[in-house]
Amino acid sequence: MLFGLADAVLQPGFAGTAAPEWVRRRLANGLGGVALFSRNIESAEQVRALVGELRAENPDVVVAIDEEGGDVTRMEAARGSSRPGNLALGAVDDLALTEAVAREIGWELAGVGVTLNYAPDADVNSNPGNPVIGVRSFGADPALVARHTAAWVRGLQSTGVAACAKHFPGHGDTTVDSHLALPTLDGPVEHIVATALPPFRAAIGAGVRTIMTGHLLVGSLDPDAPATMSRRILVDLLRGELGFNGLIITDGLEMRAVADRYGLAGAAVRAVAAGADALCVGGGPTGEDTVELLRNALVEAVRSGELAEERLADAARRVGELAAWSAGTRAPERRNGEPVGMIAARRAVRVVDPGGVLPLPRAPHVVELAPYLHEAIDEGTPWGVAEPLSRLRPEVTSVRLYPGDADQLAGPALAAADGRPLVVVVRDAHRHAWMSGAVTELLGARPDAVVVELGLPGPEPLGAAYLATHGAARVCGEAAAEVLLGVPE
Repeated sequence: MLFGLADAVLQPGFAGTAAPEWVRRRLANGLGGVALFSRNIESAEQVRALVGELRAENPDVVVAIDEEGGDVTRMEAARGSSRPGNLALGAVDDLALTEAVAREIGWELAGVGVTLNYAPDADVNSNPGNPVIGVRSFGADPALVARHTAAWVRGLQSTGVAACAKHFPGHGDTTVDSHLALPTLDGPVEHIVATALPPFRAAIGAGVRTIMTGHLLVGSLDPDAPATMSRRILVDLLRGELGFNGLIITDGLEMRAVADRYGLAGAAVRAVAAGADALCVGGGPTGEDTVELLRNALVEAVRSGELAEERLADAARRVGELAAWSAGTRAPERRNGEPVGMIAARRAVRVVDPGGVLPLPRAPHVVELAPYLHEAIDEGTPWGVAEPLSRLRPEVTSVRLYPGDADQLAGPALAAADGRPLVVVVRDAHRHAWMSGAVTELLGARPDAVVVELGLPGPEPLGAAYLATHGAARVCGEAAAEVLLGVPE
């Protein structure tokens, strides 16, 4: 009995594009969920077959994925997302468009058998120096983020795929990446209620089926435990004050914000005891030994009195309710039409061109300044402007430079642009001193250069012309390339 309850609340990841033997065996014995990542994905047909293997062992399995669109994509990690992320949608501020983009994602996921999407990101990016949220947020205005979070939830769930608002109670006003360490959220309760909570209230009002906890310490709410392990935050606030009755899911327990403090097993027990219902441990450890560790830790915690059996049973019940909702919800037939993702990406581009240098008169040389990306973004996901430009104009040339490559700016990077337009592509330039310094150097040599910002726009436009795409998804780069060359839509 106890082992069955413990199995039900786990959502582990695994390696490979087919279901490993241990996963199939565990599912047959009651494992409640799995989490898919880009390592599990080659094509829609392959994912559909993989999910079929999983359901053959447990028809009620919750199949989850982390598909935000934009920079954080799993289904399209190999080629880049065909839909822009949240910041682009917030910049357009068209709720029908946001709902349509989320519906497109839902149709894709429902088509391969996924039942839970760890999205949307409901964080208010009130700190522009945030290293892990940024363009994943709809913006810095709580009211704007709230209305678009609700629209995204409605769009996704209309397809029968459960949405998951994250990272409760709000990861936006932080300066630390919880993949690496424990962020802290300062300020009085009244400030957090006014700035961080409105999107979660809106998501609950829109009927969101799940909410993901954030691994962050909110001192004014609970100075002793991160939100994932805080009963005050998960039960008193989320369930009590906000009235959420759906499934509470943890962010990845392998993340160092909690794993370094408690270990995987300790984090799992504390999270369920605090009110979490499902344990995500998908992004890091992928073996059966991890599942065995967590399962045994939960059972032993019940036997020792550290975790109430009723709490574990309640968590398992909520997982079952989510599975039943998914099974009983059928997506409407997908309608063919214009690619809504490209439409959204084009509408999100903002152009400052006081000198009228656009469109460019000839094929440019492109210098892309590439930062090291946080762990939520797949390292191999393509991005940039040079590649879509070269598809429109084969004579385009380019170079991509990383931190430490500044010595190449005055040499190869600029020499190739002699007598040609220069396009400088950046990603969150305001957050990276080396990148903003490189832009200054390039503009000093070529004041006629055009700057394209694929991340969070900085406080001031730079360059003879400046484009902000509000994200680095494939379609954002393509939309920027169209503007640069004056290609009609």
